[in-house]
Amino acid sequence: MSRRCELTGKGPMSGNNVSHAKNRTRRRFLPNLQDVTLQSDTLGRSFKFKISNAALRTVDHRGGLDAFMAKAKDAELSDNALKVKKEIAKATAA
Repeated sequence: MSRRCELTGKGPMSGNNVSHAKNRTRRRFLPNLQDVTLQSDTLGRSFKFKISNAALRTVDHRGGLDAFMAKAKDAELSDNALKVKKEIAKATAA
């Protein structure tokens, strides 16, 4: 199970812990991932994703899952999210 956001592709970053004495040890900055269920208005179904809090705010800002998927780049989406995007696009076109 990777620590990667399914909608934005945001993953762990690395850096240094720096003490007062300037000793540096490597550390990882993990994204704040949450298990959420998002509702698609077009399909009338809900989907479970593991996404970061920043992605959740972006989904709300863009007006829901359908609007987010319309603007999302395919390279950033996970395989599961890509299937959902194609379903939404197919239902919107019909």
